[in-house]
Amino acid sequence: MATQATGADPGTTPRPAGAGRGRTSAKGEQTRTRLIAAARTLLAGGEAGRFTTRNVAALSGVSHGMCHYHFADRTDLIVAVVADIRPEWIAPLEEAVAGPGRYAERAERVLALLTRPESPDLARLHAALHWLALNDERVRVALEAEYGRWRSCFVRLFTALTEERGSAADPAPLGEAFAAAVDGIAAIGSLDGTVDAARVLRTLLDSLASTVD
Repeated sequence: MATQATGADPGTTPRPAGAGRGRTSAKGEQTRTRLIAAARTLLAGGEAGRFTTRNVAALSGVSHGMCHYHFADRTDLIVAVVADIRPEWIAPLEEAVAGPGRYAERAERVLALLTRPESPDLARLHAALHWLALNDERVRVALEAEYGRWRSCFVRLFTALTEERGSAADPAPLGEAFAAAVDGIAAIGSLDGTVDAARVLRTLLDSLASTVD
């Protein structure tokens, strides 16, 4: 995983303990953020096949050595990108499920998120990360963990329904089935814009919910 700088850069003059630590740490975090942003730009631009730490460093205006000060290697940087996009697609879903209200209200929030158009950059990033995961085990493991977190949102949604109805039904297969459908609809939608995703997902969600009694 990425290592975050907390002290002065290598080669700088040593300072007394605590001197300027907050300022140096903030600068290190800014550099790390710039590197991740540059990595995202390259990946979203279709450069996954030629993705290198040297290219990322050049785009961000950071030395190659400083890039490796923050990230051990190319894969370390890609894994950091995987974590960086979490607030854009997983966190909102987690908040929608965990928010107040009964199952129906939570389901409406979830459907609203799922039928909101994904930004082109995020869509290209996901495609690039999937491609990289085919040949890099660490990227695959990181991406698999994120998708596991994403799928668990739907399991929690159906858990709320079973608890509300006092049902003994297992929410896990219901949530996993819906997650698979969401993923499939997204793939179809990327090729065929005539698919009414909102209608299909609502029908499926209602059908799965009707099995809980």
